[in-house]
Amino acid sequence: MKINNKLSGLFAILILFSCNQEEKAIKLTVKNTSNYDRSFETIALTTDFLKVDSLTNLGVKDIESTELLVTQLVDNAGDGTMDELLFQPEVKANSEKHYEIVSIKETERPKSTAYCYSRFVPERTDDYTWENDRVAFRMYGPTAQKMVEEGVPGGTLSSGVDAWLKKVDYPIINNWYKKETETDGSYHEDTGEGLDNFHVGISRGVGGLAIKKDSSYYFSKNYIDWKTITTGPIRTSFYLNIADWDAAGNLIKESKIISLDYGSNLSKFEVTIEGSDKISAGLTLHEKDGEVTGNENEGWVNYWQPHDYSELGTGIVASPDYFFGFEKYDVDDKDLSNAYLHLKVEDNKVIYYAGFGWKKRGTFNNQKEWEDYLTLFSEKLKNPMEVVLVDQ
Repeated sequence: MKINNKLSGLFAILILFSCNQEEKAIKLTVKNTSNYDRSFETIALTTDFLKVDSLTNLGVKDIESTELLVTQLVDNAGDGTMDELLFQPEVKANSEKHYEIVSIKETERPKSTAYCYSRFVPERTDDYTWENDRVAFRMYGPTAQKMVEEGVPGGTLSSGVDAWLKKVDYPIINNWYKKETETDGSYHEDTGEGLDNFHVGISRGVGGLAIKKDSSYYFSKNYIDWKTITTGPIRTSFYLNIADWDAAGNLIKESKIISLDYGSNLSKFEVTIEGSDKISAGLTLHEKDGEVTGNENEGWVNYWQPHDYSELGTGIVASPDYFFGFEKYDVDDKDLSNAYLHLKVEDNKVIYYAGFGWKKRGTFNNQKEWEDYLTLFSEKLKNPMEVVLVDQ
């Protein structure tokens, strides 16, 4: 009996120790050392950073308010294992916020609209389209290219990025394609949500890639393959593969992951490229009736233009790791005039951000407000918020 009592006591101690280990809280601090408030910036937590085996069934709680934040789990590799837990903290200037990583059931994860959405669109040849609460874009696939090459009406031969000028926060991609393909209406007409009235052609649109050799620019044809990585309340991302292409005798191999986060006017382009140590990303100059501006210190180029009884700003931003200048490229050939941001290729990688602000949307009322946004975006890139685990 005495032996059994001793074993029972030891067993109870082991259970208590195990429970304490399991219940050990994971806490983290997000520090904002800048002189401005931070919001609409995505923090990505990994298993390595949190020192956990899995991100599944984990959430983020604001310690001060005790509220669970909107989060999104992302499987970047497509292998069924979640690689990132995303959330967007709001941190005042020169301050910090404290959070706890908590175990939750998936049904307890705060619900939010999947503002960040993308998909392949077979019903409209083979567009790939993406959006968030502020902006929308699309690029064109091999069927659209083949139609042009074979003289079939309705195709598009372009590796430029098209802009969809939306006025509303909620997702519009599916609504607009349905209107275009199943009704007498068209997404080229504004019925209250915005419209597609942005001409791309063979231009670079809003951030399309090019390579300069001597005094000419070269670029690929349409993408040939795609893969959706994630959609949700905080981020959409997807992969595009490009057929090998020629730049003045140089064989170029190119693929990219494009992502767009909630609250951002700029998509992130993560390009993998072989065959050149420099690339450029461009903004179409359309009718050449706008103004090209740039900021060497902040690493951005902008084109502010009159646009369909309104005004439109398009811009590209890169960190100092990649940025090395910009230029206005003005030629007589249709759609070949672009404002270019020049980028260094580092270990076959380039990262830049491209997007737009439409005056009719109401977020940016003039050129200065748009340029201020690009400058602030650049400052945030150079000075990310610091995320640290709190020692227990």
